[in-house]
Amino acid sequence: MLKVGEKAPAFTLFSEAKKEVHLQDYKGKNVVLLFFPMAFTSVCTDELCHMRDNIASYNNVNAEIVGISVNSPFTLEKFKADQNLNFTLLSDFNKEVSQAYGSFYEDFVFGMKGVSKRSAFVIDTEGIIQYVEVLDNAGDIPNFGAIQKTLVQLSELNA
Repeated sequence: MLKVGEKAPAFTLFSEAKKEVHLQDYKGKNVVLLFFPMAFTSVCTDELCHMRDNIASYNNVNAEIVGISVNSPFTLEKFKADQNLNFTLLSDFNKEVSQAYGSFYEDFVFGMKGVSKRSAFVIDTEGIIQYVEVLDNAGDIPNFGAIQKTLVQLSELNA
C-alpha cells in the first residue's frame, strides 16, 4: 500500500474526452485522485457530485480533481455529461493504475472482477503523496474534511 511521503506512481490514461493525460501534466498543482468503482452507481454519483458542487474550495487551494475508474472513456464521457461534472475523468480500463495505487478489488459484486476500490489520494505539486485513504467498503465515501485539511496545509506551506 502506498504511504504518505512516497512518490506517486506515474501514469498515462485516456480521459473521457479521449485525450492522453499524464500525472506529470499536473506538476505545480495539488491533485486529488479519486478512484471509484463504477460510473452511474448511486454512491459513485453522490461522491463525484459532491466534488462538483464543492469545486471552488478545491480551486482555492491550487487543487485539481481527477476521477479514475475502470469504465471505458465512452462510458465516462456519458457519465460526466449526465452529471455535469466539472473535472477530468480517466479510464483505467486495463486496471494497471488502480493496481499500482493499491485501489483494486480482485472480486467485486455480482461476480465482477477487477474494479477500482473507492479511494482518495492527495498528491502535492512535486508528485509526493500527502494523503491516502483506501476504502474496503464500496458504500463508504472518502473523508472530504481530511482531504480539504491536507490541501489547506499544503496551500499554507506554499504561500
